[in-house]
Amino acid sequence: MKKALWVVGVLVVLGLALAVSNLLVGAPRGTALTAGRPAGTQTATVAHVLEGSCASCHVAGVKPPYYASWPVAKTIIESDMKEGLRDFDLGAGFAPATAGPVPEPVLARIEREVKDGEMPPLAYVALHWNAALGGEKKDAVLAWVKEERAAQAAPGVPEPMKTALIRPIPDGLAVDPVKAALGEKLYHDTRFSGDDTISCASCHDLAKGGTDQQVVSDGIRGQMGGINSPTTFNAALAFVQFWDGRAATLEAQAGGPPMNPVEMGSAGWPEILEKLNKDEAFRKEFAAVYPEGFDEKTITHAIAEFERTLVTPNSKFDKYLKGDPTALTADEKHGYEVFVEKGCATCHVGELLGGKSYEVMGRRGDYFAARGGQLTDADNGRYNVTKDEKDRHAFKVPTLRNVARTFPYLHDGSKKTLGEAVDAMAVYEVGEPLAAKDAEAVVEFLETLTGEYKGKAL
Repeated sequence: MKKALWVVGVLVVLGLALAVSNLLVGAPRGTALTAGRPAGTQTATVAHVLEGSCASCHVAGVKPPYYASWPVAKTIIESDMKEGLRDFDLGAGFAPATAGPVPEPVLARIEREVKDGEMPPLAYVALHWNAALGGEKKDAVLAWVKEERAAQAAPGVPEPMKTALIRPIPDGLAVDPVKAALGEKLYHDTRFSGDDTISCASCHDLAKGGTDQQVVSDGIRGQMGGINSPTTFNAALAFVQFWDGRAATLEAQAGGPPMNPVEMGSAGWPEILEKLNKDEAFRKEFAAVYPEGFDEKTITHAIAEFERTLVTPNSKFDKYLKGDPTALTADEKHGYEVFVEKGCATCHVGELLGGKSYEVMGRRGDYFAARGGQLTDADNGRYNVTKDEKDRHAFKVPTLRNVARTFPYLHDGSKKTLGEAVDAMAVYEVGEPLAAKDAEAVVEFLETLTGEYKGKAL
């Protein structure tokens, strides 16, 4: 008994010594959060607060504390840092002021964790007393989140909505209508495929929610693609294109499938240009809009300009957000409340309800082990682009706009219904299954996200 008390006493003294040490030394400084930020700004102040509370586990390259080399502690600390960085890379998202605004999903994650008080964990605070986020620190961070959202809000957003976690989708985007009309023809043109059978619309059918509603798409010569086709509706509002984010713009995305041997299978742009040049009437029509004529740049720009018209406003949910309390039923409102309460809106955030960040498929459970079957290259997600292990199984968060029309679900198309997709997300992303009544309500809410295209509901 005396020996046990002596050991406990030593551990307590050691813990106090470490805590005082960390209080005096402070958390790591000069990380990606504060580097390059003008001192004295609100963002710099908040970056300093977050650096002291979050950087150790959520910013790459932070030097571990000296006691991380001790036996036992080393394994625990390295594991925590690895998992923390994979769960939320604050340094990558919290871009310096010169590189642009802080992304909405980063704001949403910070806001949720600070409000809930789950971060930093008690075990961390026990050894880093100055890391606790309370009182003035907490208020400052939450106020800053709202200020950042308001500053980023698009023109015309109602004042109460500027600081909201989720906002109405815009009625439309600025486009050149003549170029967009030309792009619409190209979007449906099968001459971009090697055998003149496949167009953009084959896999992104506007009558099927901007998808083909198949598990994976049919490519040239009956080949099957490796991943579920994402919707082109509202794609212009996403931060990158493709599930793995390999295209930074709509133009870059438009140029990808024609060159993919499994998808459209063209031999190259010279082959496509030769086909189009044989069509004298279309060549003249194109030259009237783009005097420089056909090339990869003008063609992909025209297609992208058309895709910028594929915005779908006026859903029931948008009407509710704009102030009509009768637009949603009681069950639909309850579904929205559950959606926010469980943290779904942390990733499915903003006017697009997604499309603004990458997230690991299986943050709270091993999705791929439960799914079974052989892993594919497509299952690697963002890793295929970066070759960074923390990006394995990370995917661009899909938009939930028109989600009732874009079945089947997930990158592998493995979930046939919205109910199945909601159940999977609850288990593998939230970390706990939803009560049946709540899950049904979330599905009802998601069905209110179907918008209009050309004045008609999708």
